[in-house]
Amino acid sequence: MSVGSFVVADYVVFVLMLVVSTAIGIYYAWASRGKESSRDFLTGGRRLTALPVSMSLTANFMSSTTVLSNPAEVYCYGAIFVFFGLSYVLTTVVVSEVFLPVYYRLAITSAYEYLGLRFNRATRLLGTVFFIVQAILYTGVIIYGPALALNQVTGMDLWGGIILTGGVCSIYCTLGGLKAVVWTDVFQMGIMLAGYVSVIIKAVILQGGVHTIISDSQQGGRLNFLDFDINPLRRHTFWTIVIGGMFGWISIHGTNQAQVQRYVSCKSITHARVALYISLLGLCAFLTLSVFAGMCLYSVYKNCDPWTAGLVSAPDQLMPYLVMDILTGDPGLPGLFFAAVCSGCLSTVSSSINALAAVTLEDLIKPYTNMSEKHLLWMSKGLSIFYGALCISMAGLASVMGGMMQAMRKAGKLDLTKNGEKKVGNTNPAFCDTEMDFTSNNPTSNN
Repeated sequence: MSVGSFVVADYVVFVLMLVVSTAIGIYYAWASRGKESSRDFLTGGRRLTALPVSMSLTANFMSSTTVLSNPAEVYCYGAIFVFFGLSYVLTTVVVSEVFLPVYYRLAITSAYEYLGLRFNRATRLLGTVFFIVQAILYTGVIIYGPALALNQVTGMDLWGGIILTGGVCSIYCTLGGLKAVVWTDVFQMGIMLAGYVSVIIKAVILQGGVHTIISDSQQGGRLNFLDFDINPLRRHTFWTIVIGGMFGWISIHGTNQAQVQRYVSCKSITHARVALYISLLGLCAFLTLSVFAGMCLYSVYKNCDPWTAGLVSAPDQLMPYLVMDILTGDPGLPGLFFAAVCSGCLSTVSSSINALAAVTLEDLIKPYTNMSEKHLLWMSKGLSIFYGALCISMAGLASVMGGMMQAMRKAGKLDLTKNGEKKVGNTNPAFCDTEMDFTSNNPTSNN
């Protein structure tokens, strides 16, 4: 049996997602022509309501790496990953009751304005610079991820995928500002949901029902929920996920500029709180889907681990491998899944570009200049273009480093234990009847 490839319908679905995302940016540029300010561009005029902001908060969390890596994590280490839902609940309560009142009382745009008010200007600048460097590096890797997946599955030129993804983000960020970013996030969240659900439904049908998938996961040790070991060196236990996850997510949801910008774009703190709690439902829903997708992944390949069998070169290629294995008989669905992966990328990258423009304007330009509102608006748009190009360049650097990253991953495959914890997986390649070399774009059959 050979793993399939993209057909015309898949390309149509994928391109349509990009076209609609760009069209949303064009619409908001047209709707706000002649009456937009830098405040409107960066915070939506602080007039947004809870529902679109909540969906944007959810989509911003669901990066392309999340879409690809969460199921692979469950496939390798078990469904205990689902306890991250508890850390989301604790994080949401803390952010709602501790952080939001401070942001609304101070009426800030940049999260680092607080550092200046609480400490001094030097501390504010230091925080801003650290964020800019981290965001550029992170965004470059996020752009590189789906471009690499498309290159390996469809043969699309790697640089073409990088420029296409980064270019689309830069266009609608520059044209429509935060409103365009939020509403494209709403659209892209729907695409991500549809992509996940399509893979899960097909896997359930192929495996003969949900019960089979749960039974296979149970027999394979994937339903490892009752692990309350207090050893902090373990990869996943109840405590490392819930307690460690809570502190990790508080740093993201409480202080990350992309998140803060969405909170302060709401028309009131009540709308911000409602958005935060609605996004909690979205995060838990996507977490559940990603965990079950990982269980589907294991059920389909329980007798053959494609990673250790050499059919894929890294765990985060397992989901694309599954998609091209089971969905190629349904034209358009593989394209829908990869549109979901790209949507995760676009939502994260667009948020980063908008956040980078905001902190640069608010922390590095406005305090030291006396520009008119018109000039500040054009500066905001110019910064969006600049950071879009810079992130694309960083993605190109990530592609150059790809060989080094592949070598590290291959070396990691030789050691299936870490801190005494055995990797969960059947590593017998003798049962494999499907082969696809993701590094050569040439599917081959063992039969």
